[in-house]
Amino acid sequence: MPNAKPVYLGLGSNVDARRNLASGLDALKRRFGQVLCSPLYQSKAVGFDGSDFLNACCLVHTELDPEALKAWLTALEDRHGRQRDLPKFADRTLDIDILLHGDHAGRFGKLELSRGEILKYAHVLKPLADLAPERQHPRSGKTFAEHWREFNGDRTLEKITW
Repeated sequence: MPNAKPVYLGLGSNVDARRNLASGLDALKRRFGQVLCSPLYQSKAVGFDGSDFLNACCLVHTELDPEALKAWLTALEDRHGRQRDLPKFADRTLDIDILLHGDHAGRFGKLELSRGEILKYAHVLKPLADLAPERQHPRSGKTFAEHWREFNGDRTLEKITW
């Protein structure tokens, strides 16, 4: 894939999480080939009272533009039983967000890149900093390792085995 761009994805689940994450990861490998993943982290649900989440970040390479990739990921989530009629903060069978797509920055349809949650939540920033510590955030210019060192939000995460 000569025009493939590096894409960082945030993965999460709190409903049959290990099975859904493993199945989602298998689907990513079938579609994109090599997938590099961060360590897996367990964290409390954010914004609602629910079961703990398991979260990780993955790197894939694709020629799909951000909107086409988002459509493919949405279909993957739906195949895993994702319910779209729930509030934003709710239980998830599988949640996959595009965090970074190449060097894109800005709005692509309903998709905003880079994703704002990167710098807001430890369960997104820490796995991304583990996977790509020297990669620079496209808006701040700081590396993700620097952002993690400076992160002053709730850092309550537990690294667990895949």
